[in-house]
Amino acid sequence: MELFAAIILFISALFNVIAWPRFFKRVSADPRAHDTAGNTTAFYRVHAVLLGIALVIAAASVLAGTLLLLRG
Repeated sequence: MELFAAIILFISALFNVIAWPRFFKRVSADPRAHDTAGNTTAFYRVHAVLLGIALVIAAASVLAGTLLLLRG
């Protein structure tokens, strides 16, 4: 069961590391990401925070999966 949990954690981390940066690239190119003066908008900042959270979750998932495997 610990091996299964570790694999799920690694898959989750991989998904976050692959999907979110690609999504954020599209967010950056979206017209709503910048105002007429070129400053970033709340739309951009919210998605930047979501990207940061997703990457922290990915790192935590890798750490948790590794600890599960080392413990087992």
